[in-house]
Amino acid sequence: MKSSYWPIEQLPGLNKADQKQLKSLGINNSQDLLKVTQTKAHKQQLANQLKCQLQLINKWVALSDLARIPSVGYDYCGLILHSGIISVNQLAETSVSSLHRNILKLQVATLQQRNLCPPPNVVQTWINEAKIMVKH
Repeated sequence: MKSSYWPIEQLPGLNKADQKQLKSLGINNSQDLLKVTQTKAHKQQLANQLKCQLQLINKWVALSDLARIPSVGYDYCGLILHSGIISVNQLAETSVSSLHRNILKLQVATLQQRNLCPPPNVVQTWINEAKIMVKH
């Protein structure tokens, strides 16, 4: 299975100024972001360069990591992150019922709607693809 990498403009929650700053540093897509943030020191260095909090860099890295899963991409990485999953490795170890329940709680709490929650078979696909990625 091939990982998916996305243009930095598609990263959820990234404003135009952040996009411009990242691009000025040669960070044009999610793969570039993951390459330059492999250690805590690298993440802190990027936060210093962008004059932003490390927490924001950690969020972008988590979103980029989750977006590597083809069935997740930038469409669902934010939903998964806000449901408590911060990495492909953690997703690979999560049960379908647990993640589906957390997503449903999030959807009801934030949108007061149950019908927007992806069905369990979609959540299963995310987890299966994460498991495959972790093995490679």
